[in-house]
Parts: sequence; structure tokens; C-alpha cells
Amino acid sequence: QVQLVESGGGLVQAGGSLRLSCAASGRTFSSYVMGWFRQAPGKEREFVAACSWSGGSTLAADSVKGRFTISRDNAKNTVYLQMNSLKPEDTAVYYCAAGKLYSRSSERYDYWGQGTQVTVSS
Repeated sequence: QVQLVESGGGLVQAGGSLRLSCAASGRTFSSYVMGWFRQAPGKEREFVAACSWSGGSTLAADSVKGRFTISRDNAKNTVYLQMNSLKPEDTAVYYCAAGKLYSRSSERYDYWGQGTQVTVSS
């Protein structure tokens, strides 16, 4: 069982930056792939970024490539999402997730946080 708690969301102007954090419980954090997903009002949940077990490999959605960076610190049981050059269309609830398979598909992730709201004003 893994419990995930996101933090770092908030309101920011377009062009600004935020860093989301996701703290995981348990002693097996490094055995999980970590991902970030987001869901905007009226839209389906979509993949944002994923990080392999060691952090040596990452995936990112085309919409955030070059702006968002996922990273993890296994010693702190924490995964991060650094978001730069934010746009109004990045407004969504952001969720972190843990799974055993390195994937862009939300179906591959077994544990989810409660989400943190990110709002980007124009």
C-alpha cells in the first residue's frame, strides 16, 4: 500500500512557475514508477509526465515538453513536477500516481493522490 500526498499547487500568472511535490508513504518508493496526470473541468484525465524507478528515464506529454520537468528523490520518498512558462491551458487538478509499469496510461498506475489545484491566469 502506498499513500500519496501532493502539495505546491496554487494560482500563478501566465509565464510563471510552480513546483509540485508528492510525498509517498512506505519503504518501497523506489520500486514504483511515478507519474503526474491532470484533469481540467469537463475534460478527461490526461498524462503529464512519468519518471522511472531510479529517475534516470522520464516521459513527458508533448504539450508540456520543454516546460515541465519531473524528478524524484528516493531518499525523501518524493517526486516533483517543476512547471515553467505556465499557460492558462495548464489549469487543472494535478494528481501524482504510483505504479509498477513505466507507462503514459493511467490504467497502469495503482495508487493516486488526492490532487492539487493549479490555476494559471492570463
